Amino acid sequence: MTKVRALLLIAPVLLSGCDTLTRLSEVGRPPVMTPPSDPTRSPYWQPVSMPMPAAQPVTVEANSLWRPGSRAFFKDQRAAQVGDLITVLVNITDNADVENQSSRNSNGAENWGVPNFFGLQYQIPKMVAGAAASDLLSMNSTGSNTGVGKIKRNETVTLRLAGVVTQVLPNGNLVIMARQEVRVNSELRELQVSGVIRPQDIASDNTVHHDRLAEARIAYGGRGQLTDVQTPRWGQQVLDLLLPF
Repeated sequence: MTKVRALLLIAPVLLSGCDTLTRLSEVGRPPVMTPPSDPTRSPYWQPVSMPMPAAQPVTVEANSLWRPGSRAFFKDQRAAQVGDLITVLVNITDNADVENQSSRNSNGAENWGVPNFFGLQYQIPKMVAGAAASDLLSMNSTGSNTGVGKIKRNETVTLRLAGVVTQVLPNGNLVIMARQEVRVNSELRELQVSGVIRPQDIASDNTVHHDRLAEARIAYGGRGQLTDVQTPRWGQQVLDLLLPF
């Protein structure tokens, strides 16, 4: 009986997954920061495959001081190879204000009679008292529908973080991944940006704006005491998904 009670006590912890175990291990101290690591060693990392143009041979002029694809006479300091660093500038200002109203009304009426029906119309008053063959059926309907919808959203995200080139595609485009963690007191903020960029979109100071990233994935979140208080418990989340009312 004691074993059953112990299992009942630890069952919620096991059901909630490793995240709860991690939080329990951090009770009484700030969240532990993730050590720097190779992004390509992450179990969630996968090589990017994009549509590629046909390969074209690069012509090199003899005794030429100009390198094909270079925009500067001297060495280009911008990211170009796997492992190079690049700064990603994220400046998102999203505003949306949509309001819709609709109203619909409909009325219908229908009368149907059988004045002559092989002489059987004379039998109708005998079968139903007060019935008349000329006014056998009468129908009417009324419908009304009113709808109001409103969406208002205002979001602003401004980030600046350095990333690393994880892959060079056959057409020269670069796959980058940036990650940054900032811990303030007992709250750990995590910033993640990934995407595909063109080398010509990299500025001379080795920066690139987020709107130049194809397949951009931008995440700004965190974990800690404040996040735990603001996040519904896993049991409540399960009930919200399963309950039909």
